[in-house]
Amino acid sequence: MTSTAMKLTAVHALLALIVGLNAGAATAQQVFRIVGPDGKVTFSDQPPPASSNAKVTAAASDNSARGAANSSLPFELRKVTGQYPVTLFTGDNCGPCGSARSLLTTRGVPFTEKTVTTNEDSQALQRLSGESVLPFMTIGSQQLKGFSDAEWTQFLDAAGYPKASVLPASYRQAPATPLVTVSASPAPAAARVGTAAPAPAATPVTPPPTPDNPAGIRF
Repeated sequence: MTSTAMKLTAVHALLALIVGLNAGAATAQQVFRIVGPDGKVTFSDQPPPASSNAKVTAAASDNSARGAANSSLPFELRKVTGQYPVTLFTGDNCGPCGSARSLLTTRGVPFTEKTVTTNEDSQALQRLSGESVLPFMTIGSQQLKGFSDAEWTQFLDAAGYPKASVLPASYRQAPATPLVTVSASPAPAAARVGTAAPAPAATPVTPPPTPDNPAGIRF
């Protein structure tokens, strides 16, 4: 077999992988954070059945936003992003993540970026990819773990993304968002039922009062 034939066979194999897995692309891009009746938290790419009485408190899905952003793209690019949407998962202080982002940006590949910075993000990434390697990218439902310029370029080529940017001048890349958005903690029971908080101690009158030191709250 000639080297040209071998290269064509490899590209066809890559495309076959993407096409074969494309049917599961929608669920592969979505993670649900599920709190069961017993308070146990799990992550899944499938929503819980209604009969489970579980509460879905967060989900990582950008299909509607992605569709709105892609509506202004040239037809061919809009077509390939619809078939094989790209999602990039990145972390803090990750040099290869910056290289991966640069590759997509320079080539003009529209993509959704998800940041992995919390324990819950890491658990969700583990659920998606089976590992905690960053950067992590999906093209449709094809997974690429760890950055490799040659490998990622080969898969983008096989999916049909243009080799050079054809993005319109008005296109703006959406900002990165956390992989898992955690709902705020519920208010304390006393506050929920309207129970008054204990009254503060009276300030002494004779000695001068000590200036208060306000407490700060961090999220």
